[in-house]
Amino acid sequence: MLIRFKFHKTALQLFAFFILFLFAQMSFAQTDTPKFKVIAFYTARDDKAHVSFVHEANPWFAKMAAQYHFQYDSTKNWDNLNPQFLSQYKVLIFLDTRPEKPAQREAFRHYMENGGGWMGFHFAAFALTPSEFNQDWDWYHNTFLGAGQYVSNIWRPSIAILDVDTNFPATKELPAKIKSSPNEWYRWEKDLRKNPDIQILCSIDSASFPLGTGPKLNEIWHSGYYPVVWTNKKYRMVYFNMGHNDMDYEHKYDNTDRTLSYTFSSPDEAKLVLNTLLWLGMGK
Repeated sequence: MLIRFKFHKTALQLFAFFILFLFAQMSFAQTDTPKFKVIAFYTARDDKAHVSFVHEANPWFAKMAAQYHFQYDSTKNWDNLNPQFLSQYKVLIFLDTRPEKPAQREAFRHYMENGGGWMGFHFAAFALTPSEFNQDWDWYHNTFLGAGQYVSNIWRPSIAILDVDTNFPATKELPAKIKSSPNEWYRWEKDLRKNPDIQILCSIDSASFPLGTGPKLNEIWHSGYYPVVWTNKKYRMVYFNMGHNDMDYEHKYDNTDRTLSYTFSSPDEAKLVLNTLLWLGMGK
């Protein structure tokens, strides 16, 4: 009887080890295979506040990827904006600029018109004629984004209270009002409220006024309607006007490049971005 007991005990131990091994293999397989893949394009040139955001965003998205089991890649090579390269990815992000070459633009349009997901931040929507970034891409600025050209902005980067439309997958878990991180808020040529394809997800609440500190009077907003996050219902996309950190502008000639605020330091703002990414990647 003693021998049989030892045999059964050993067999049970082996069986338990085998089950644990199977679970470990299944867990490894689940975490090793990403749920979806994301590619972010960026330039990170000239404007120190935009560069600061890119340097903040890349590690933040990588951290979210590790926590939520998706793959995050980034590149400065805008020539990767081609059908073969994009076919690997479920979601595409523009962190600070837009494509300039005709072939890149056509690849992006084809990607979006065939079900691709996109998030854009701040300067990715900028266009002003004449400037280094002329409005020379009607489909992108007028049809896809719907905003037309940039008109003006507040200064200095400021915190705003945002009204949230919670009737959207990425906003449904947010409160009706959230507090943003400091940002340089933009005003646009077109009234997005008149565009039936656009759903405005966040706009500046009147409690934020006066918004900005100047020194120019036209850099301080005292009233008006300003959308800052929206989606085009014909595409899987969301644009965020956020993406301009506050910098130590008083010492800009000392080359300190010191960042004074961070976009993802607002918990609700960070949650909105993450929820949007998960919705684009997994339809949730």
